[in-house]
Amino acid sequence: MWTRWLEVTDRWRHAARAKMVSPDAALGRRGEDVAHRFLQHCGFQVVARNWRAKSGSEIDIVARDGETLVFVEVKSRQSDDFGAPERAVGLEKEQHMLRAALEFARRADVGWENLRFDIVGIVFTEPPAITHLRDVIELRRH
Repeated sequence: MWTRWLEVTDRWRHAARAKMVSPDAALGRRGEDVAHRFLQHCGFQVVARNWRAKSGSEIDIVARDGETLVFVEVKSRQSDDFGAPERAVGLEKEQHMLRAALEFARRADVGWENLRFDIVGIVFTEPPAITHLRDVIELRRH
């Protein structure tokens, strides 16, 4: 019952948002909403959304998974006709994530050994197909 209510409210929010922004931006925000709830369901504690570093780089979701601070990139698609959404994260996006994560971690006083980078891919089938890739960026740990 509760999950059905959340689905309905998501659809209302998405419909209202679609009138104010581009269809791609609305789809992206809807994907972030779904990813947020998915991560919470998996036991993550979301601490920030759309966090922007001084450099201009943005992290879609910052969450805690136990003692680990997780930086999550969310990619959404209407279909997987052109491949899985998570495949759209390239080297340039990874570099932006690293730059923003470094700033966030420094402010939060969290060491590199407690950081992780994940990608959540969402295809809006019925129900949405969610893929969660953990630890997608290898960090040099000294």
